[in-house]
Amino acid sequence: MEEDLLQCEGCGIELQTDDPSRLGYVPEQALLKVPVICQRCYRIKHYNEISSVTPNQDDFLKMLSHVGETNSLVIHIVDLFDFEGSLISGLQRFVGNNPILLVVNKMDLLPKVTNWNRILNWIRKQAKESGLKVVDVVLCSAKKNIGFDRLLEKLGEYRKGRDVYVVGATNAGKSTLINRLIRDYSDLESELTTSQYPGTTLDLVRIPLDDGKSIIDTPGIVYSYRLTEVVPKPVLPVLLPDKTIKPAVYQLNEKQTLFIGGFARFDFAKGPRQSFTCFFSNSLPVHRTKLERADELYNNHRGELLKPPTKEQLEQIPPLAKHPVSIRKGQQSDVLISGLGWIKINSPEGAELVIHAPKGVKIAVRDSLI
Repeated sequence: MEEDLLQCEGCGIELQTDDPSRLGYVPEQALLKVPVICQRCYRIKHYNEISSVTPNQDDFLKMLSHVGETNSLVIHIVDLFDFEGSLISGLQRFVGNNPILLVVNKMDLLPKVTNWNRILNWIRKQAKESGLKVVDVVLCSAKKNIGFDRLLEKLGEYRKGRDVYVVGATNAGKSTLINRLIRDYSDLESELTTSQYPGTTLDLVRIPLDDGKSIIDTPGIVYSYRLTEVVPKPVLPVLLPDKTIKPAVYQLNEKQTLFIGGFARFDFAKGPRQSFTCFFSNSLPVHRTKLERADELYNNHRGELLKPPTKEQLEQIPPLAKHPVSIRKGQQSDVLISGLGWIKINSPEGAELVIHAPKGVKIAVRDSLI
């Protein structure tokens, strides 16, 4: 086996032929194929299967820690649908003085009437508040091929003949984006393995560029506080929207509750009658009820009337935990449930809310995105 065949061309892991239970396993006969990909990538690509072998977060951070010692451009890809959940807030620590270009993916999910300039200003403000200094922001949709010319233009502007490191949380659309870069910048035959399952890229994948430099793809960082990381894998296609979100507006009196499938619950505990807008995947039904009936409804009908997830899937998800949230008067806010979506509070009148989400899932209150 030649030296240059030692890495899987799908995920970058070092290949080995000895142990099928370890990462990087490839059957001997598969070594003759071009491109050579490990069994895990093969299964993701052809059967949409996922194995449970992924590196842990310390390994990810270790891999990132040497970026600061290089002279590179860092592209940080963030998922607009889960901005707070996919932003690597400690990134500045790892990349040193290297410039960061923030690429915000999945713009195609936002409703058509969205004001892009307002979104851009919102992103800059959120990044700054998270301690992230960025040289520029590019809005794009890797899936719909929107904003890509602008990204290539910015890449040319800021790269200045350097290597490019691409970093991002799992499911932010990193591999899809890199595959576009491979097609535009390099004569490589193979593409990275893309999948809606987290943690597809396992090691640093170097993609040689025409000028002798490289694009280096890093593994997706797994944040355990995103709902997408704590649900069973078959649930992901329902959670992750693949089409433009259709916002649903609900006029609620105090002491009313909204269930988002069986994943989460939104209680409007106190405040004047007002409207709330739900931004979730179109596959998730929202069910309204009275607060006094909510516990009973959940206990008797989760996995049935309140689904997805099914009863069997619910057993694999942590139980719901309560998060009281106070929205002050005059505040224009969203309440984000990381990995699920968000609810916009439309009235400036203020409200007392309680959010119920699986234990460990991050709840954030932020300035309204839309």
